[in-house]
This record gives sequence, structure tokens and C-alpha cells, in this order.
Amino acid sequence: MSDAVKRVLVTGGGRGLGAAIVRTLARAGFAVTFTYRSAAAEAETLIGEVKAAHPDADVTARAVDLADRAAVEALATDLENGETFFGFCHNAGASYDTLAAMVDQDKAEAVMQVNHHAFVRLSRALVRPMTRAKAGRIVAIGSVAALQANPGNVAYAASKAALLAHVRGLAVETARRGVTVNYIAPGFIDTAMLAKFADYRERMESQIPAGRFAQPEDVAEVAGFLFSPGASYITGAVIPVDGGLSAQLAAHR
Repeated sequence: MSDAVKRVLVTGGGRGLGAAIVRTLARAGFAVTFTYRSAAAEAETLIGEVKAAHPDADVTARAVDLADRAAVEALATDLENGETFFGFCHNAGASYDTLAAMVDQDKAEAVMQVNHHAFVRLSRALVRPMTRAKAGRIVAIGSVAALQANPGNVAYAASKAALLAHVRGLAVETARRGVTVNYIAPGFIDTAMLAKFADYRERMESQIPAGRFAQPEDVAEVAGFLFSPGASYITGAVIPVDGGLSAQLAAHR
């Protein structure tokens, strides 16, 4: 690509981990377009914060409900008819907790739409221009749940496992054309998404070798690295950012 400012699309960028990724990429000099579903006020505040810290920053936001297939298609069409993006970070995610024997298909499909199918459609829109430019970075925010079973989490885990399989296939198909595609597998991140576990936090943290939940910046910095020149030979990788959670045996003394 040219020396012009490189643009990255971040889904679910309005709050939490997504907002941390937006800040990290803007600080690194990327132009950032991010989507949000309901965090309109947070998105506006985030843009103001980024521009206050980096007056020349190019940061824009777009309201898109990735659970709405027509909305995803409209965004993908706009991307196909617009400028070439250097990067794509699929951070947006939906959760659904239930036992495997109790999975509701409609709810499971809704999670799959956000976590996997939206990535499939948006990466399809963005990757061809990247391969023509022989430069591009795609990062999917997955989950350690795709690597290790967790009771009551099967529908979410399945969607993140599908995302991982697509990342690996896309990586090997695009590697010769200068595009890298990688998967970050976070463990527990200290965001609003984990508020429902507040009563169990101390016990959960005690089971993590690092002894704490991740901060959004812990994961965002890894994502930022994958967009950097130093990561040009990393593709098809699965990078756990979980404080050692996936490295240990579940049952121990």
C-alpha cells in the first residue's frame, strides 16, 4: 500500500475491549472506523477522547447491529464500494449461556450471526482489495472458550470455534498475497460483559495463574502488535491472552 494513512475497521468499538483497541490503533497512527450497536453516547465520547489526545487522528463511527443480517450486508456493500482498508479487527461479540442439552436454536443462531457470520461477510468484503494491494491485517477476537470446554458455555464456544476455523482457512488462502489473519483468545476480561459474575469474581480470579482478570488494554496491545510491521510473518496464529488459564490443568491440588 502507499504511505497514506492506513485505515482499520473495528467492530464493537464503542466500549470495553473494542474501545481500548480503537485507542491503541489510533495512537499507532491508523485511521479507524468502528461500529457500535447501542453505545452511541460512548462512541461519541470515545471519538472526542481520541481526538483530544491525538488532534490529527481520523476516527469515525457507524451504528450497525451485527445481529441484523441485512445491516451487515449493507455495511459490507459500502465497504466493497469504498476505499481499501489495511486492517479489520472483529471484536464485536454476543454471548449466550446455557447447558448443551438446553440450547435454543434461535438464540444459538443469533450468537453465531454476530460472532462468526458477520466476520465471514465483512472479511469477504475487505480481503480482496487487501490481496490486490498485497498488504492487509485481519484480527479476530475469539475466546479461550473455543480451546477449552466450559460447562454452560457451549453455544458461545461453538461460535468462537467456528470463527477460529474460518480464521485459519483465510490465513492459509491469503498468506502469499501479503495478508495476515490471526486469532486472539482472551480469557476473562474486566468489562461490563463480566458484571454477571461479580459475586464469583474472587473465586474465579483465584483459579487464574496470573491471579486477576485481564484489563482491556492487555488484549488491545496484543491486537495492536498484530497490525504492526513486526507481526508481518505471523499468520494463522492462535494467541491466548488469559493469564495462563489455558495452560494449566483444570483439576489441581
